[in-house]
Amino acid sequence: MKRFYLIGFGALLTFDTLAQICFKLAGMHALPLQPNLAWLLRLFAHPWVYGAVIGYLGAFFTWMTLLKHAPIGPAFAASHLEVVTGLLLAVPIFGEHITPVQGLGAIAIVGGILVLAKGEGDAAPD
Repeated sequence: MKRFYLIGFGALLTFDTLAQICFKLAGMHALPLQPNLAWLLRLFAHPWVYGAVIGYLGAFFTWMTLLKHAPIGPAFAASHLEVVTGLLLAVPIFGEHITPVQGLGAIAIVGGILVLAKGEGDAAPD
């Protein structure tokens, strides 16, 4: 079952991160925002929109599969790890810088997930 969790949460993290990065890239290429058909056609001409859709669909189906088997507390917390991976990938992809507050937030997210996972592991029947 641990292998299932590792593969499942790895896939969820990958799909969620893909969606976040592609969504940002699509948004950057969508500028300037114009409420007309030409803008909409230009938006859907970029592959990043489709990457975001694939990421969201993959994350949805992976999440639904995980919910059948994983404890809800750690699963819900772990489903938000894309905030950390998105933050880390924004440095090389977008040239962004991680602020101390963002770094502390990322550490808090990972720490919270580890605490929840440890608590579920201790509560699991042998």
